[in-house]
Amino acid sequence: MILDSDLAALYGVRTKALNQAVSRNLARFPADFSFQLTPAEQVGLRSQIVTSKGRGGARYASRAFTEQGVAMLSSVLRSRRAIEVNVAIMRAFVHLREMLTSQTDLARRIDELEQRYDGQFSDVFDAIRELASPPLPESPRPRIGFNVDASAATSGHPSSRSRRRRAPR
Repeated sequence: MILDSDLAALYGVRTKALNQAVSRNLARFPADFSFQLTPAEQVGLRSQIVTSKGRGGARYASRAFTEQGVAMLSSVLRSRRAIEVNVAIMRAFVHLREMLTSQTDLARRIDELEQRYDGQFSDVFDAIRELASPPLPESPRPRIGFNVDASAATSGHPSSRSRRRRAPR
């Protein structure tokens, strides 16, 4: 799914212009190509992208486009940039689909191997599954170094004063 505002930015047009083009050609955009977000989805989206709730925010619900909807946009928006963007988006969708397919294919192959060897190598298969799964988010690392107390640095303590060498007289 891609939102209308993101597509408009890619195409270099205003979101309103993109949605007007879609509205003029609604027959080309059935519900499985493009749909408007529900009020609950819009509220969730608003909290994620930090837009205002009242004045100054979006007046209409955002429209989401599926892969087929993005492909159909090329027939509605006829600029050279729209064609280039559509080609790039379609390639990204194909790449994403290939990645998802390869992950499910890998999981299926591991299951088949495990069944074939009757669990003899269950530890090995568990390790392979762990390596194939997406990594967990890392926890923040502790800071390394010295902690300086700002109040002690300005308190007039002898160790906090700058030490200058006096020139010989």
